[in-house]
Amino acid sequence: MSDQDVSVFALVSDQPLDEHHIESFVLAAEDGAVVTFRGVIRNHDHGAAVSSLEYSAHPDAQQFLEDCCVTVAEETGLRVAAAHRIGSLTIGDVALVAAVAAPHRAEAFAACERLINIIKETVPIWKRQHLADGATEWVGL
Repeated sequence: MSDQDVSVFALVSDQPLDEHHIESFVLAAEDGAVVTFRGVIRNHDHGAAVSSLEYSAHPDAQQFLEDCCVTVAEETGLRVAAAHRIGSLTIGDVALVAAVAAPHRAEAFAACERLINIIKETVPIWKRQHLADGATEWVGL
């Protein structure tokens, strides 16, 4: 971390994610914008029907997630939070929550998008999709 005051929250959990807690962590009185991304399990992928997912994580995945949050916080000076769920999830469950608060919406949107992109590129979490036809496939290996 740099000398600047970096405020981040990162969590990898097998429990349902508390979006409100994550948003509350980043929000301060000087902020006029909170941007939250929720990655929700959908019922399809690349034209195939999906019935459920299983997320698996490297033992150090939470540290990788925290590193992503620190990177964005240091680049922007904003408070940053992210949580990723692992285990068995069904359609409609929330798998990822990322939140950033800022005085203005443009910087909050940009920082949240940057955070999500870094998470997708670097955090060692993989998903196994259970397709409606009974087949399974790993994504992100």
